[in-house]
Amino acid sequence: MADSSAPRHHRPAVPGAAFFEDITGGADPAAIREAGDLAATLLVRGAQGTDDDGLAERVLHLADTEGLETLADVWSGAPADTLAGCLWRLYVLRAWVHRAPSVVAAEYDAGYERAQVARVVAGVADPPGPEELKAMVDQVLRGIAGGDFAVTLLRAAAFARVVAAGRAVLRSSNHVETVRMLTLAEQLEAAGHLELRDSLA
Repeated sequence: MADSSAPRHHRPAVPGAAFFEDITGGADPAAIREAGDLAATLLVRGAQGTDDDGLAERVLHLADTEGLETLADVWSGAPADTLAGCLWRLYVLRAWVHRAPSVVAAEYDAGYERAQVARVVAGVADPPGPEELKAMVDQVLRGIAGGDFAVTLLRAAAFARVVAAGRAVLRSSNHVETVRMLTLAEQLEAAGHLELRDSLA
């Protein structure tokens, strides 16, 4: 006989554009934050532990199907130590890798030897070409739906740290952009450690 006290697992819904359409465009900022937090919770907490590969793909491509601008409206102001803030940073990182994979590959390659521990954690194929980097960042983000969110954050942080090291070597970006990438790495790493302590909300 089934244990009626056992938690029931429902197929989590991935919010679409309709979820946000009534709260953007001059609405109450508190309502926007609340909706963003709810969406982030559904994506991360609602999706964890699922064996549904289709759900993982829908989460991965949410920015593509609903538009990064929609996510920006809802998540861009979220602090780095929140689920919404983490998702914003992860999706921005993915968008950048897919937009400029050759630039990313050159920067990652330049930082490869300077941040050896980080590159091992990031798990990029050796040598890392544009397609390998795109595949890596997609694999990391699939962890949102089907894996350990702390590992997702720590892998993304390690990747960003290698890129920041590469930018410093190549001087391919101005100092501010290099610092921003390093800051992103530090924010994602700190959030990963919060998640390991069950303190990320």
